[in-house]
Amino acid sequence: MEDYPQTLQQFEARFSTEEGCRAYLFQLRWPEGFRCPHCGFGKAWAVRATLFQCSNCGSQTSVTAGTLFQDTRKPLSLWFRAMWYVTSQKNGASALGLQRVLGLGSYRTAWSWLHKLRRAMVRPGRDRLTGWVEVDETYLGSPEEGTVGRGVPNKALIVVAAQADGKGIGRIRMGVIQHPSAASLHRFVEGCIERGSTVHTDGWQGYAGLEKKGYDHEVTPVRQRPRKEVSTLMPRVHLVVSLLKRWLAGTHQGAVSHEHLPYYLDEFTFRFNRRKSRSRGKLFFRLVQQAVGTGPTTYAHIAKPSQLRR
Repeated sequence: MEDYPQTLQQFEARFSTEEGCRAYLFQLRWPEGFRCPHCGFGKAWAVRATLFQCSNCGSQTSVTAGTLFQDTRKPLSLWFRAMWYVTSQKNGASALGLQRVLGLGSYRTAWSWLHKLRRAMVRPGRDRLTGWVEVDETYLGSPEEGTVGRGVPNKALIVVAAQADGKGIGRIRMGVIQHPSAASLHRFVEGCIERGSTVHTDGWQGYAGLEKKGYDHEVTPVRQRPRKEVSTLMPRVHLVVSLLKRWLAGTHQGAVSHEHLPYYLDEFTFRFNRRKSRSRGKLFFRLVQQAVGTGPTTYAHIAKPSQLRR
């Protein structure tokens, strides 16, 4: 059963205390009742306010153990406010914006929280795209004079898959690849598109052989065609890329490193695929639900070594 606040007033009434937040995490983590993560037994007793001790094996656990919130020193109520803010903003939030809204003491905390939440925006085992799917690659970065084709240095190469929904766009998938080779492109297609679907690409040789992988492969050559015409041949992918670039430039001021780009793509995908949701509360619910199933990570693991030395 999907249980989430519909309004800010409902959110504040329910999650202003640690007890309310822990109760919600318990409900999402153990919807059928407590299960010991060590032995699977279904009975435990409370030890202090935050621990459960298994009646069978005696091991102790908490509702946050093994989740994104493990070992946090900040109140869960602050985490919940962060998730509500991130999901209620149509275009997302920057680290500076989150720091200001929550009154966090450091930019680093806000930055690391956002990156932890982005890791929870991809649901393991999510359904693959089906039906008619456009696939194409593009480079992210400012144009470089005199460079053409699939070989631009110092830029991030991403591949995008956009599922058709009539004349519109259904769900999407995105990924960063090092080179537009058959190995990279086939791996992306197999990872996010159901076999038996129709994959529509341009004539790039890296897509050759998709028929042998179990796909219907429709090819539209675009070489030597005017740029404006190319965008009409792959309209869904080109629109998604345009929206992505606008989002990166607007919300994040273009300050996204190649190293962390995959997680920004995950956030954009999470938002785009839920753009028609009538309730922002449902996005909050999904994010908390997936945060419960996301393992803990640290700032040191997220950040580059050069950032840690600053």
